[in-house]
Amino acid sequence: MGGVLEFLIFFFIGLVGMEFVAWFTHRFIMHGVLWCWHRSHHRERQGVFELNDLFAVFFALPAIVLIYLGTEAGYGWALALGLGVTGYGVIYFVFHDGLVHRRFRVPLNRRRAFWRHRIEAHRLHHSTSTREGAVSFGFLIVPSPQSLKQALMKKRKRQA
Repeated sequence: MGGVLEFLIFFFIGLVGMEFVAWFTHRFIMHGVLWCWHRSHHRERQGVFELNDLFAVFFALPAIVLIYLGTEAGYGWALALGLGVTGYGVIYFVFHDGLVHRRFRVPLNRRRAFWRHRIEAHRLHHSTSTREGAVSFGFLIVPSPQSLKQALMKKRKRQA
């Protein structure tokens, strides 16, 4: 039983931990040194892909290495962690690219409060087309739209 419990613990560490990794990366790297890639996501998309999609490749690399270590070197914790990171990636892809940006159809009800709240937070994030002044860098854990609107107004007043 310890093996299954240990696997589940590491899986959920990978799944939940990625929310914090994604927030940090989005806030300080995508809206920082790699804004040159992420800027494409804050503009009207031309074609199927945008430069920002390259981030998915880089987020996948640690998961691939962890899954490899788990399957080839026998580190069960690494396999569980890698699968958790991959699970987060799948959830993010379905939510962000499907539900929010409608790049493909998703069998989820956008009107449910849980998704509506996150969609509104993401839309508020996209209300700016510059690397400064954005709010809401998270994905699953997001502040209320009301608090994000207030934060956005404060940032805009400071920039004026």
